Amino acid sequence: MTYRPRSDFLNVMVARGYLADCTDLEGLDTALLAGVVPAYIGYDATAKSLHVGHLLNIMMLRWYQKTGHKPITLMGGGTTKVGDPSFRSEERPLLDDAAIQANIDGMRRVFAKYLAYGDGATDARMMNNAEWLDDLNYLAFLRDIGRHFSVNRMLSFESVKSRLDRDQSLSFLEFNYMILQAYDFLELNRRHGCLLQMGGSDQWGNIVNGIDLTRRVSGTEIFGLTSPLLATSDGRKMGKSAGGAIWLNGDMLSPYEFWQFWRNTTDADVGRFLKLYTELPVEECDRLGSLGGSEINEAKVVLANAVTTLCHRAEAAEAAEATARAVFAEGGVGEALEVVTLPASALGAGIANTHLLVSTGLVKSGKEAKRLIGEKGLRLNNELVSDPNGIVTAETIGDGLKVSIGKKRHALVRVEG
Repeated sequence: MTYRPRSDFLNVMVARGYLADCTDLEGLDTALLAGVVPAYIGYDATAKSLHVGHLLNIMMLRWYQKTGHKPITLMGGGTTKVGDPSFRSEERPLLDDAAIQANIDGMRRVFAKYLAYGDGATDARMMNNAEWLDDLNYLAFLRDIGRHFSVNRMLSFESVKSRLDRDQSLSFLEFNYMILQAYDFLELNRRHGCLLQMGGSDQWGNIVNGIDLTRRVSGTEIFGLTSPLLATSDGRKMGKSAGGAIWLNGDMLSPYEFWQFWRNTTDADVGRFLKLYTELPVEECDRLGSLGGSEINEAKVVLANAVTTLCHRAEAAEAAEATARAVFAEGGVGEALEVVTLPASALGAGIANTHLLVSTGLVKSGKEAKRLIGEKGLRLNNELVSDPNGIVTAETIGDGLKVSIGKKRHALVRVEG
């Protein structure tokens, strides 16, 4: 990068590794220095929580507010009814209004952990694009907005082209999505003076569409900024684990499991993740990330504590660390350990170890359970289990049976009723 930003926000973006591309870095920098600039990121309401894959952009909004500007979280109450086709192989399932609103309510709880909402100049604002999309006059929209879009250009965007190249269906409904998202930027600029849209680099085409539309309709100069699409150093998509999505709402994923996700970060990712997902000084992130041997494990604890504190508060991070130390170092059972409750009827007079693992959901099949036990990967109350047909009873479980799969997955099984 030849241009050196002067604004606090862009300096943070560059120093911490958030910046992938910007439509006009110098122009945006000048606007940020001139006063408070509203900026937004859009989120379609497709689930009741955001997950770790969204966290990088949430942290960008947090830094945006911390450096003196106004973040807008735009909820896609309208666009969720269409679905973003970007880099998807098939159309999203369509949700009704009640499901969309329930998802927005769940996502709102996540944003409130990271952003200060209110009516002040730099307070965050949550908006819903259903406000202007639900009552659009279709013919007027085609005439006033649709005429600014070239179908030839829309077909050239990689998110669309990749679907067509694979002979995968792209519905007319989905094809409209990029026009609606561009219209969001125009409306936010008209209504609230929004000058910047941010998003992942897969949203570049949609962002550029919004900038071009706004320039054509109102002549206003606005900007786009994208973050890199992250994968872990071992190639996994950020936000996914063997057990599924790493949700940011505690009722969908326990703080302990969330903490463990970060504690299990690969050595090569520690420094990078500290810069992206915590607020520790860059120099300290680099120092921790450069540690080797057993010392890198303590850096991972620092990472897990810092990220969990932001998402679930310090008390949850402290409880998770205490539980992890009890489980790993002392062989005990911590209070924050994942708890799996089985009905007494599922146990009957007793069930085999393989059936226990399947019943708790810790493995998906009896075959997988047998393999795990055969490879000496199962411990019950810290005792190695070698017999897949060994019987577990309600009496064996008692007040709680600690189940350990390998060195990293632990749960406490209890009997209900």
